[in-house]
Amino acid sequence: MKLHLDLSDSCGSARRGSVTTARGTFQTPVFMPVATRGAIRSLATHQMASITTKHGAQIEVVLGNTYHLMQRPGADTVESLGGLHGFTGWGDRHMLTDSGGFQVFSLSPKVTDDGAEFRSTYDGSKILLTPESAVRIQEQLGADIQMVLDVCAGLPATEDVLRSAVERTAQWAARAKRAHRRTTDQSLFGIVQGGDNLGLRRESARRTVELDFDGYAIGGLSVGETREQMMESLESAIAELPADQPRYLMGVGDPLSIIEAVARGVDMFDCVLPTRLARHGTLLTDNGRLNIKRSEFANDDSPVSSDCTCETCRNYPRGLLRHLISQGELTGQILATIHNLTWILGFVEDIRSAISGGTLDALRAEVAQNWASMSPERKDVG
Repeated sequence: MKLHLDLSDSCGSARRGSVTTARGTFQTPVFMPVATRGAIRSLATHQMASITTKHGAQIEVVLGNTYHLMQRPGADTVESLGGLHGFTGWGDRHMLTDSGGFQVFSLSPKVTDDGAEFRSTYDGSKILLTPESAVRIQEQLGADIQMVLDVCAGLPATEDVLRSAVERTAQWAARAKRAHRRTTDQSLFGIVQGGDNLGLRRESARRTVELDFDGYAIGGLSVGETREQMMESLESAIAELPADQPRYLMGVGDPLSIIEAVARGVDMFDCVLPTRLARHGTLLTDNGRLNIKRSEFANDDSPVSSDCTCETCRNYPRGLLRHLISQGELTGQILATIHNLTWILGFVEDIRSAISGGTLDALRAEVAQNWASMSPERKDVG
């Protein structure tokens, strides 16, 4: 099912709009929290669904991971229980599944033209993930959007390494497109590679578009490059992508990178960063990061953010959060996760409003002042 961006407002290259799938419609720009094994870590589905910003924004799309779900509990099990939506109770909201391509980078399997051969992180068994099997497994998982299997090269890398990744990604993409059968209710996205080589980025984007996918993702970033290199690579890829289809920057979630990517025309984002930071006591605020474990918060009876309407800020003081997080209590991780997800959703909501109001540059300057010290980073599991 080919997806289109229905544009409502723009500000320079930044776009605000909506994307309609067989399941329904979600707003863009959109941040998609990572639910690696079918749940955002430390949250039940009803908690995920109840997170709401002060202006009413909620989680519209979550991301699950094929590599992990195919092993535990297994694609057959998920399919028998109604696909990921029925299995997790996520209902009528959207889900996207990664193909396992990032694990090709993070777990260093044996990669051949056929596919990627892993040793399971669960039991050490041998797993061969091919472009075709990645499609079939994701069809069983039943997410609304699935990704092709790709090769992500870490940076810095030689031109030969990046060229090899581009070639293999293109070959695998063509095979995935041929293998995709669930076309009436599931969209398949192609992925652009090329590292920080701008010529390879343009070439990879052109070759991916020639295969005529339902949407397009930019991968292979936030893997060791600077933010400046990321943005240059992003611009090279976007120049070759269709303007009327959604563009998804994979694995990028720090606020400054998000708003700078939006300014260049990106519509979709995912990252484990807000939830992983929360579990370790780093809370997101309009003024930057707040390390709740610092001793100065021990007797602080104020909320994390006075203008935040999340369940955590409405009901619990900083002093309690510091105590719970410092003692490793799961309740503290839950409350911090609820806050961080509410904040990142509100942040993206502010970006949408700035696009509509023509004030995006002013917001970019404010975000740069508060978040420049946070470098792009990407991890495997949320």
